[in-house]
Amino acid sequence: MELVFKNTTGLVSVPRHYCPGCTHGVIHRMVAEVIEELGVRESAVGISPVGCSVIAYNYFNCDMQQAAHGRAPALATGIKRVRPDLTVFTYQGDGDLASIGTAETVQAANRGEKVTVIFVNNAIYGMTGGQMAPTTMPGQVTTTSPAGRDVNHCGYPIRVVELLATLRTPAYLVRVSAHDEVHLVQAKQAIRKAFRYQLEGRCFSFVEVLSICPTNWGLSPAEASQWLANTMIPYYPLGEIKTPDDGPVTEAHHAQ
Repeated sequence: MELVFKNTTGLVSVPRHYCPGCTHGVIHRMVAEVIEELGVRESAVGISPVGCSVIAYNYFNCDMQQAAHGRAPALATGIKRVRPDLTVFTYQGDGDLASIGTAETVQAANRGEKVTVIFVNNAIYGMTGGQMAPTTMPGQVTTTSPAGRDVNHCGYPIRVVELLATLRTPAYLVRVSAHDEVHLVQAKQAIRKAFRYQLEGRCFSFVEVLSICPTNWGLSPAEASQWLANTMIPYYPLGEIKTPDDGPVTEAHHAQ
């Protein structure tokens, strides 16, 4: 009989704490499958953040470290420099990475640290009560923006991948989505490519995954998936933004 599905050894078989409809669990599985399929589970080290995935160390079946809020890229840098033979990845949400962790993210990318960052963007602070995040969409209602995000007061959402793409250092920067099956296939391909670039010692690799948060968005999972497709993707375009083959950003690029 043909085997069409099996549990990955990259995850521990325990119940997850995520809300119904949350795509963190799906993203966990894609990362875990890639680690298993590449044969690096025994040499992988993941860095869990502060946020919804704060106890990811209970779910991934590899060595894990806990970082202070936003500091995962700094911790990953230390581990990778001491043990360059290890496969090091961070798994971070938008509040952790794009707010308190902005400096660590930019500096690790600028130095070209040979680590992989998985960045989950659900446009809101999930664990702490649904506050506005750096990635919250214009007009989006949150507990701290009950009238919707006012860009005249709070600025526009930060496009982290495009921000990092302005750096001269070669990197692999890609944005994918986890809102439906077709996009999940594309997301896993991008995650695999990101880890391969690390294994080849080529560059810093960064995968932004657009994710849904039905609980804090106040929508059903199906409605949340549609909202992501209609609202987030036009602002956060999908695809590879930069690859190490693109070379450094030139002064002409800066002038445009």
